[in-house]
Amino acid sequence: MPIQISEAWIWHELTNLIYGEGTATLTTNNGWMTQVNLQDDSFPGALNTVALYVSDECAGVHEMLFISTLIVMTDGVSQRIKLRSVAVMCGIVYVLNIIRLVAFYPIAVDSCALDPNNPSCLNPVWQYHETIYNWGFLLVLVIMWLIWFWKIGGPSRAVKASELNEKYHIGFRQEWKKIHFLILGFVALMLISSAYSVTNNTQAMQAKETLDFCSYSSIATNQCMAAQNTWDNAINTAWSLAGIGLLIAAAVAIKIDRFVVAKSETLESE
Repeated sequence: MPIQISEAWIWHELTNLIYGEGTATLTTNNGWMTQVNLQDDSFPGALNTVALYVSDECAGVHEMLFISTLIVMTDGVSQRIKLRSVAVMCGIVYVLNIIRLVAFYPIAVDSCALDPNNPSCLNPVWQYHETIYNWGFLLVLVIMWLIWFWKIGGPSRAVKASELNEKYHIGFRQEWKKIHFLILGFVALMLISSAYSVTNNTQAMQAKETLDFCSYSSIATNQCMAAQNTWDNAINTAWSLAGIGLLIAAAVAIKIDRFVVAKSETLESE
């Protein structure tokens, strides 16, 4: 939540700074200051606003986890370099995501200037969002990792990885105790609860029906945007609950063994 709040605040401030005071207002969504309302006379609706909600997905949290996983799983690199690289890469993702959010306003203004007050004028905004969400950010992350891997001398480090004195073995736990099964049972309840929180949420399912109609009709009204926010919030809550449960399950099921092997040659730590 702190990442979402900070990105929403920076997005709001930069939009007002770049495009003029009053072009964006920051408000609450489910009690958190994570909703940014973009405003222009050409936008559809009585209030001429486009309401956008900064979820954990929109805040780039998933992208940060993805690039961090790529770095951590890279062989032949010291833990210190990995941790430092994760911090830098997450910072870059944070900045790139801010740039992505700030770009919403000019795209919306340019498209609606050609067809003012028509809900369909906002379609380019959603197309832009879907393009970035589906494959745009993934491509950027892979390129970032490849550049990082090359800059740290990754190929040569990978070749020498077998010469490391310290060895780690990661595998599934072989010895299970009662506490482990209890924790996994708790995780199962969390996964069931995450699914239940969506499928039995009347408001969320109504929002999904509205979104399906909006998608079929190729329209983007304020009602469609409100439904999108409601559905995104329900999905994000479910995924967050499921994600926490899966992390707990992984921590229980996976065991890391460390042992030392004597070698005459070692890989330099930096």
